[in-house]
Amino acid sequence: MIVFTLNGIGQRLDVDPTLRALDVLREHCGLTGPKEGCGTGECGACAIWMDGVTRLSCLTLAGQLHGRAVTTIEGLADSWDENEATDTTDQPPLHPVQTALAERGGVQCGYCTPGMTMVAAELLRREPNPDRAAIREAVSGNLCRCTGYHKIVDSIEDAAETMRKKR
Repeated sequence: MIVFTLNGIGQRLDVDPTLRALDVLREHCGLTGPKEGCGTGECGACAIWMDGVTRLSCLTLAGQLHGRAVTTIEGLADSWDENEATDTTDQPPLHPVQTALAERGGVQCGYCTPGMTMVAAELLRREPNPDRAAIREAVSGNLCRCTGYHKIVDSIEDAAETMRKKR
């Protein structure tokens, strides 16, 4: 039995602890945000947070989830103070990184976006005023085949500014 908190909700799963966390999240929890891009920890598409630290769910065993707080892209907005999350009338609140990526064109096909967003949000939680070099370093483990990263970095800079203003 694996017991953990997933996006703020307690989970008790009777699954093989040697399964990959990515497969458990997608197949047993129904969360499709974390993506399998490479399956070898090279692309970052499967990034999640475990106790607030980015982990690659394709390299994490299900048993490692036990006793942990796990956040996926589906729960990211809840990690940001709900009163400060972007509130739109016909959509759920978004984390400032999600909003900035959408508004600044940092998203194209969207496959890498969940992992990229998780990494960027962790960076901004740790470092509220990163320079472009720090942003590029933070997302260097996330492969995007559609953009040249320029709009992604611009988006993360915008999100940082938004977050600083609301703190």
